[in-house]
Amino acid sequence: MSEFLKQFGEECQKNIPGYIAIAVTETKSGICYYSNSAVANFDPELASSFNLEVVKAKLNAISALGLKETIDDILITLSSQIHILDVSEDGSYFIYLAVDSTRANLGMTKALLNKYKKEIQGKI
Repeated sequence: MSEFLKQFGEECQKNIPGYIAIAVTETKSGICYYSNSAVANFDPELASSFNLEVVKAKLNAISALGLKETIDDILITLSSQIHILDVSEDGSYFIYLAVDSTRANLGMTKALLNKYKKEIQGKI
């Protein structure tokens, strides 16, 4: 499983402007399948574990409200970074992507992430 995830991560790092880090994490257990960071002191596995709580909270809210909805993504905008939590169609895992907001274009970032995530859909 790790080779296609490694290729996914490398494509994202190489082609997404402002790339900081990425992680692919299982929603149920919190196990991180893959992580990579272009910044030495940025731990994407740690960030992903905290963001798992955000995903779970939103899934619980959707359930409590009785909504027939699924999460496409969750966007968190910080003062100098954008964090995207892209949840798989079946909710079994999510992709955590952090980019530098001064170098990234949100539309392009999401389009590129969607392009590269197609390569891992159905393999995890």
